[in-house]
Amino acid sequence: MSLFIKNISLPNNPTERANVLIADGKIRSLNARAEDGAGHETIDGSGLTLLPGLIDLHVHFRDPGFPEKETTASGCGAAARGGVTTVCPMPNTKPTIDSVETLELIERAAAAANGVHVLPLGTITRGENGESLTDYAALNRVRNECFRLTGRGLSAVSEDGKSLMDPRLMREAMIAIQANGLKIFSHAEEIGLCGGCMRLGKASERLGVIGIPAEAESIIVARDILLSEATGCPVHFCHISTAASVSLIRWAKARGLAVTAETAPHYLILSEDDVQADNGRFKMNPPLGNEKDREALFEGLIDGTIDAIATDHAPHTAEEKNRPLPKAPFGVTGLETSFSASYTALVKSGKITLPRLVELMAARPAEILGLSRGVLKVGAAADLTLVDLNAAFRVDPEKSRSKAKHSPFAGREFSGKVKMTLINGKVIYHD
Repeated sequence: MSLFIKNISLPNNPTERANVLIADGKIRSLNARAEDGAGHETIDGSGLTLLPGLIDLHVHFRDPGFPEKETTASGCGAAARGGVTTVCPMPNTKPTIDSVETLELIERAAAAANGVHVLPLGTITRGENGESLTDYAALNRVRNECFRLTGRGLSAVSEDGKSLMDPRLMREAMIAIQANGLKIFSHAEEIGLCGGCMRLGKASERLGVIGIPAEAESIIVARDILLSEATGCPVHFCHISTAASVSLIRWAKARGLAVTAETAPHYLILSEDDVQADNGRFKMNPPLGNEKDREALFEGLIDGTIDAIATDHAPHTAEEKNRPLPKAPFGVTGLETSFSASYTALVKSGKITLPRLVELMAARPAEILGLSRGVLKVGAAADLTLVDLNAAFRVDPEKSRSKAKHSPFAGREFSGKVKMTLINGKVIYHD
């Protein structure tokens, strides 16, 4: 199968037009001549910009166990609509991803979906019980899509949804994980400081709800940095939300440690002041911080302390999220708005360039996973996203391809609309 995309803009040369030739699932030319399109299916990219397919390091598809919230198929549909071509589902499913059988179940569900690459994480401990380590070697040998793309049956391991609180067991886990060529995705949360429903501060006091202090995150970030240094195990910090965490990760990188980090669009756009006590769509874990935290995240993205933007796409039913803040579950959706939200907040505002955003949402996540994708170059896999950077739209969760119809951005206007998504040169989404 071959495809010719004409008159498209590329991130590094936005004012120039290029012709892109795709054949056998790969990019064959980024500067083809007009006559090279003869005999190929042609897409007119006029007014559009070509990006590598986005890679989301952190999603929840609730599969298996909670199909009413999300399935692999519906989650992949939402990913494609957002220009995301690779996703990493977290292991806090039911059963958790701690066995070959569950990993193979996810592989079958992914194979029946739309082609989005599904690279699951396994748990650190069996059943996320915090007591006995998962058999990483057995899961790593599974010949699934993740193995075909990375040489490992798992993209990483995590106890996401909570932290492994036993530091002795965490140290033991890091030694075993490093020995298996894996890394930890750390959900940093000191359980002894939790129990609230938003960030502790002036907003929680004003709303009269229990708050979670910022140090609930940074304490575990500090612990896991020190354990990483002691064991040599690479650690990737999920959904960083506090200024203190950014400072700690900056310190770790200055020491040359194998530490990376992500944040999410909602921490860049929203703050504790946006939270409504009667609306569960603003309840997420970690909770929204204050303006000091938000500015620190911007600085971390600019100076390279933060490596990636991921969504932590965490779907729930409407019944659950329509409850008042204290009674609603943690989690917000984000796959369909991740690029447009980030583009509007970071590029249109002048904080970073479009190539830097592409690095944060595609190239660097690919490097973290050891994945040969996320770039526009000859010979690379044609996982691609076509966007109209000038198209503005208002977020309407009811139009979502996700089963979950809740978004913290409902009603907000963003620019940068995804118009088409391709996997290996095949169109899987077309607006």
